[in-house]
Amino acid sequence: MPAMADRFRPGPLNLITDVAGVTVGHATDERAQTGVTTLLCDGFWRAGVDVRGGGPGVRETETLSPENLVGRAHAIVLSGGSVFGLAAADGVVAGLSARGVGMTLKPDTPATPIVPSAVLYDLANPGDKAWGEDPPYRELGRRTLEGLARTFALGAVGAGRGAMAGLVKGGIGSTSLDLGEGLMVGALVAANPVGSALMPDGTTFWAWPFEQDGEFGGARPGADVQAFDPAPDQARLTVRGRLQPGANTVLGVVATTADLTTAECKRVAMMAHDGLARAVRPAHTPFDGDTIFALASGACAIGSGAARDMELARIGSAAADCMARAIARGVYLSSPGPAGRGT
Repeated sequence: MPAMADRFRPGPLNLITDVAGVTVGHATDERAQTGVTTLLCDGFWRAGVDVRGGGPGVRETETLSPENLVGRAHAIVLSGGSVFGLAAADGVVAGLSARGVGMTLKPDTPATPIVPSAVLYDLANPGDKAWGEDPPYRELGRRTLEGLARTFALGAVGAGRGAMAGLVKGGIGSTSLDLGEGLMVGALVAANPVGSALMPDGTTFWAWPFEQDGEFGGARPGADVQAFDPAPDQARLTVRGRLQPGANTVLGVVATTADLTTAECKRVAMMAHDGLARAVRPAHTPFDGDTIFALASGACAIGSGAARDMELARIGSAAADCMARAIARGVYLSSPGPAGRGT
């Protein structure tokens, strides 16, 4: 069992790609103000998913159910575009298959990649959505494979290009935590919640207690700031078309080097939702499609029996912390206002 550290620190990049074997690529359509983000594993990794929003848009999530056959993934795709964005996974599947990535069930048949996907709603932003019968998402998905790397942009890019977080800009965030002796946990998020990532002062992130090294500005609440917001701006959210089922979503992926089973990945995804709830208020509403995937490379053994259960709890807790930080970081790096410094 990996030794406990005095204080967990982010990995060298403070990105989900600190989990060895993960690369991430974006493709952004500036005209439509939308995009796609793909996370690629360097193998066929154990995976799980937990959906808690009331209006999800997903593909192949049942493939990851512990009672089903596969329970693994080659890649995860996050996309804007609502239902149109589900086509992004088609582009990724085709591109990976052409590279020979995927299962081969019979000789001389195409490789079959397993690429679960989830989408967020960004159709109401000012971008040009007059794409007729040719939405851009399949091509955007294919293009994400061209930019796969360990270092990648955060903020208003890829699946986060058209995202909003309450009434401020949302976007792509990522973080990591090094738990010692090869055990790494990381998170990637496309933050588009109906709820706010900011406290009522409009400056401090709800996730501030979990911040590492000023990664989202270092703001701290004053003595008179309360958690309760007596006047949520429901009228403005309604005008912007956000108080509708499926019009908002936090999409996330957490990854670890641990040798988790599919069922244990599901547990980690469930625990990671706690980080979402720490970072966004309110979370998991009927208007959101909140979905979190979990991936495990299997590179780091975590033992068996009670010791394994303890390690699983520790990994899930770290995943929740990474998720909270990633949401705040994505909003911070996307927003030009007092809480952020992005584009």
